[in-house]
Amino acid sequence: MNWKSSYDACHASFPGYQSVPLIGITGNFGDKGCELAEGYYRSVLEAGATPVVIPPYAERDALCSLLDRLDGIVLSGGADINPLCVGEEPIPALGGINPRRDACEMQLARLAFDRQIPILGICRGIQVLAVALDGSIWQDIYSQGAGAQIKHSQKLDRGVPSHTVDIEEGSSLEEIFQAKTLFVNSFHHQAVKDAGPHLRVVARSRDGVIEAVESTEHKSILGVQWHPECFILNGDETMMPLFKWLTKEAALFAQTKQIHHNILTLDSHEDTPMCFVKGVRFDHRDDHVLVDLHKMREGMLDAGIMVAYLPQKERDAASLKEATRYADETLDKLQQMVEAFPESAGIAHTPDDLYRLKREGRKAVMMGIENGYAIGTDLQNLSHFRDRGIVYMTLCHNGDNDICDSARGQAEHGGLSDFGREVVREMNRLGLMIDLSHAGESTFWNVLEESEMPVVCSHSSCRALCDHPRNLTDEQMKALAEKDGVMQVTIYNGFLVKDGQATLADVVRHINHAVEVMGIEHVGIGTDFDGDGGVPGVANASELPNLTRALLREGYTEEQLRMLWGENFLRVMRIVQAKRN
Repeated sequence: MNWKSSYDACHASFPGYQSVPLIGITGNFGDKGCELAEGYYRSVLEAGATPVVIPPYAERDALCSLLDRLDGIVLSGGADINPLCVGEEPIPALGGINPRRDACEMQLARLAFDRQIPILGICRGIQVLAVALDGSIWQDIYSQGAGAQIKHSQKLDRGVPSHTVDIEEGSSLEEIFQAKTLFVNSFHHQAVKDAGPHLRVVARSRDGVIEAVESTEHKSILGVQWHPECFILNGDETMMPLFKWLTKEAALFAQTKQIHHNILTLDSHEDTPMCFVKGVRFDHRDDHVLVDLHKMREGMLDAGIMVAYLPQKERDAASLKEATRYADETLDKLQQMVEAFPESAGIAHTPDDLYRLKREGRKAVMMGIENGYAIGTDLQNLSHFRDRGIVYMTLCHNGDNDICDSARGQAEHGGLSDFGREVVREMNRLGLMIDLSHAGESTFWNVLEESEMPVVCSHSSCRALCDHPRNLTDEQMKALAEKDGVMQVTIYNGFLVKDGQATLADVVRHINHAVEVMGIEHVGIGTDFDGDGGVPGVANASELPNLTRALLREGYTEEQLRMLWGENFLRVMRIVQAKRN
């Protein structure tokens, strides 16, 4: 077919083409510069995606801009990794290295990992994944104790199998190939030594050499030691399931990006101000916090409600005065932190502010108070903090205070105190949202009876799935919905599972249950990041797209995700703020 026929085919109908995922493939580097073997891009095309070549470069702006556009990545094979990159001296058996690729690809892999971009690592690519994600590699499997006893680099046509690998039961690889043993080709002498904390071994050759790894954190990451891209050139589709897996994951990621672009995403509870004592910088990707500007951007999170948290302490006059002072100081620091970066972020007070900041390309921070201990016994402090810009106050924390009984308290008041009832009425008058997370059951029922406005639970989960006094019973959830309130499912391990380690799947389980009990209009997401929130798969703000993808797999629509990701919570905020006096 000549070029004119192909051109005409593109315009034979409207729109004339179907949008498919964009997958970047790292290029090799040889005497003539960047180059790429045909099997890589042919396999990606056959799987239904669009391939683009990523040359080896490390310019930050260009690399980050590229990653914003990609839906998936193939880390291709090639020369050995320079051991100096990992702090080792080269051993005599080291093969040829390609230092032009090393720094670029390590950085690329880690940045893609931070952005939740699906990745398939091939041969050298699996080794790049291991090194970039805190694992390690053997320079030579025959001389360094890896136990290699079969020939891993044979003089065969690259599209011909050379040995077998055994696949781990229950792994993604087993699901992809529907097999426990696979015939592969092999052309390497470096290999993964230790998969590290982010990856797990899912296939080995018969001599024990690691042949495949996948994510331990519910991320779309696979690495294989063999060369699956070579088979298609011989008309053999044996390895196409790998590329079809990547294309499917890339398509889901592209859909996730589009949805996050279309909707406003709000996390209703973050304890990041607790970390101010660690000297964090909001504009740095800081390991001391789970929410910063970089992680919000990587995680496509538009807004968060950051709270001034106060642990419950003594209730004498001096302690109450200090609590109020501390809350003020924390809010001061929070406001200063955000206002230091006016081009990137802004303080929001209303739903309209949130949407304006999103349109301006800026991240939004709302302010709240966690623990009514902050107001002491002075109702005037509610006006003071409302004027400071808080949008909600959690009535208590882990301990009874002068307002009410806590879920972890001693049932001092039998629910709301007389002062607590005044607090509820005053918060209604001032247009402040009442947050019942941490409240005891008696407090919960008293507030629903007393409040003229709908109330929220900014970070709570389902007691039917995890029997913890901080979680809501089905009866409470139904009553909350009947009053037009919302429950924001939290990502706190101990509120998701009674024993053991919760995962992304448990977060989805709680959301599903809440939706079933309350209806989709009354459920949202409040992570409790930086207050011990975060589980594998959604461990910080950068990983929130993994939750969206998981919910898409469950069948949630864009409109339903819009509601879960903030619109339900903002509906209550609008109602409450409309009654301000």
